[in-house]
Amino acid sequence: MGLRVEGLAAGYGATRVLRDFSLSVEAGEILCLLGRNGAGKTTALKAIMGLVKPSAGRVMVDGAEIATLPAEQAPLHGLGYVPQGRRLFAELSVAENLEIGLMAGDKAGRGGSAAERRAKALDLFPQLRERLQQRAGTLSGGEQQMLAIARALCLEPTVLLLDEPTEGLMPSMIARIREVTTALKDRGVAVLLVEQRVEAVLEIADRVVFVENGRSVDEVAASDLRLHPEKLQRYVGVGR
Repeated sequence: MGLRVEGLAAGYGATRVLRDFSLSVEAGEILCLLGRNGAGKTTALKAIMGLVKPSAGRVMVDGAEIATLPAEQAPLHGLGYVPQGRRLFAELSVAENLEIGLMAGDKAGRGGSAAERRAKALDLFPQLRERLQQRAGTLSGGEQQMLAIARALCLEPTVLLLDEPTEGLMPSMIARIREVTTALKDRGVAVLLVEQRVEAVLEIADRVVFVENGRSVDEVAASDLRLHPEKLQRYVGVGR
């Protein structure tokens, strides 16, 4: 169970970005994509979600093929997505943003009632309980990221895609996002994470897949990454 991607090709119009892109993430595992800017990491998440339609390849969530489905059907198969930039409804309240995730979960027939799923999401981000009636656009950057993740969790996903979840956040918020990501792993969620903070990757990821020119070109256990600083220099352009 989890996510499996095989031979994915995708792009924008005539511009191909992904070429023979493959990976797998098991339930209860955190896999991180690392690569330089423009390598294709965000496009990979969008293609898995169906927001960019693949021209070739397979995407399977818990054994179900979803690559040919419209993007709005991906959550029905337990696929949650937190995009870079959060993409919240700024004029809606925190509660109303969460309701969008709850409705998607209802359509998918996910486990538990809407109230139970909302409670589980808010248990991970108790700070949001105090702001349920506040407009999302007035939250701090860290609180907005919390809300974006909580909204996705209201679906009760089995696979969660996270695109740069700590970007622009203060250290305390970064630590909280890491804690929640680890808690989701402990709940058996398969997490695919795009993250540029190498130290964060070393602390929470199980495996790392390096992306270069739209291809998944190398894989290493996160615990072994310290032993291979040359891979960070080659694929990301940073040392440790």
